[in-house]
Amino acid sequence: MNIFDHYLDKIIILIKKLNKEGSLELPESLNGINVDIPPLNFDCDISTNVAMVLSKANKKSSIDIANTLVGLIKDTDEKIETISVAKPGFINIKFKAIYWNNFIKNVNEDYKNFGVNIKEEKKKYLIEFVSANPTGPLHVGHCRGAILGDVISNILIFNKHDVSKEYYVNDYGNQIINFTKSVYFRIREILYNEKFPIENTDLYPGDYLVDIAKNITDLNNNLKFDKFDDVSKELTLLSVAESLKLIKTNLANLGIVHDKFTSETEIVINKEVEKVIEKLKQKNLVYKGKIKAPKADDDKNWVERDQLLFRSTDFGDDKDRALQKSDKSWTYFASDAAYHHNKLSRNYDLLINILGADHAGYIKRITSVVEALSGTKNKLICKVSQLVKLIKDGKPFKMSKRKGDYITVEDLISEVGKDATRFIMLNRSSDVELDFDFTKVKEKSKDNPLYYVQYCYARISSVFRHVNLDINKDLTIYEYNFNYSNDEIKILKKIAEWPKCIEAASLRLEPHRIPVYLYELSSEFHSYWNMGKENYSKRFINDKKKIPNEKLVFLKVISNVIKSGMTIVGVNTPEKM
Repeated sequence: MNIFDHYLDKIIILIKKLNKEGSLELPESLNGINVDIPPLNFDCDISTNVAMVLSKANKKSSIDIANTLVGLIKDTDEKIETISVAKPGFINIKFKAIYWNNFIKNVNEDYKNFGVNIKEEKKKYLIEFVSANPTGPLHVGHCRGAILGDVISNILIFNKHDVSKEYYVNDYGNQIINFTKSVYFRIREILYNEKFPIENTDLYPGDYLVDIAKNITDLNNNLKFDKFDDVSKELTLLSVAESLKLIKTNLANLGIVHDKFTSETEIVINKEVEKVIEKLKQKNLVYKGKIKAPKADDDKNWVERDQLLFRSTDFGDDKDRALQKSDKSWTYFASDAAYHHNKLSRNYDLLINILGADHAGYIKRITSVVEALSGTKNKLICKVSQLVKLIKDGKPFKMSKRKGDYITVEDLISEVGKDATRFIMLNRSSDVELDFDFTKVKEKSKDNPLYYVQYCYARISSVFRHVNLDINKDLTIYEYNFNYSNDEIKILKKIAEWPKCIEAASLRLEPHRIPVYLYELSSEFHSYWNMGKENYSKRFINDKKKIPNEKLVFLKVISNVIKSGMTIVGVNTPEKM
């Protein structure tokens, strides 16, 4: 039950009726009309700006229009206790107690669908995330984007969309050649006691390569490792496969499972790059020309030459983009264009890419080529996951994938656990940097948001246990004739915001709204719980060791929303702490 949508519909029906009667003019669009949460200093439950939206079309002040509408709105709803006007024209509505009885009844009886945006058009999404080079285990730099993509998927699935989660395996190009050589030299080290060429900065010297090398040699006795060129093709397949095993294990330990892994090598072998280039040529979007040196390059060393270019500037990019290198091999962008053409061929309504902070500059070119290929603007949405700063003992950790001394996802999970990793990584908007402080994450206090939310659920569970009730079972209440206090209604109003939180998180692809909301709801609950220390009426268990029905269903709807939100975030709700 979305009370904001419900009253928005009622208000729009009313003003359309008035317009039909000739007493009210309507603007071309009614999209600007909102029913929202009023500021805390107003003694009301919901607020609408309808009068301000109608002011210009009717050539009247917002206050005058609001004063005309308030009586009509109240007459349409017997559950409204008071309705008033506040400058510059807001209409504020306060409900009778009976309204909250009906609200809590609806939420309890349909809790599985509470929060689902039934108005939102259901779509088919493909979400690509992580897509780290298969050259070793995931590090913390990948972790935030992985969780971001997974929870965006969960939100969309909760909202009844069709969602596929995909990992693009960049198993083609120089970095894979260097990775395979690194494994080859580790194998030579194991078999022939040869020193690994640590001085070669193109190689990956991490210790995890020793395990990969051992696994390959143990399972492939038929292979000879005398010359790299003789074994490179098969060794590449084996090395990438071993690396992907590590990555899939890392993801599984984070609670993440992809539906599909798509190989860049397969895209190239299947001539999909040539196909997409041909399609762009048919659209007159490919030509031979020269481009200026990238800003980061030294102009003196840059040699301008004819290149095969995509007309990215036709779609708002700052320059056209190269599709071929000087040796006539395809650029990474060309392969990526082919991959996105492959995505488009699978008939998704929307594509979503989760990109690391270092790929933010790549967004315009890839969205341009998707627009060119699909003929549709905003077919591809890119979300950037900003950097994570790890802090321990007041000092920052630093990472280097090349040197092998980086902090892995496994290191992080073993230090603070999956739940803390997921929850804290989502605790701020993905477009700002995040400080991940190991010490604070382990605190059992209000300053640790995960603990505070889980403690809320555990407290409610403890009340159910005291009266031998199972919090996981549906709760049946036959009569809803309660008289909730202002303190309880304050929490019910917070519950009422849950569908609005889901709506914003889904439409804007902003999953941080979920843990923020859960923390706010938990804070409201803990404050109420603490009131019970001095005020007997606030206690849940009475002197007969029972819970009155109004308190029981009150606790149940709070626990259901906490459980629902934590499931979306992908963390546990322990019943004991």
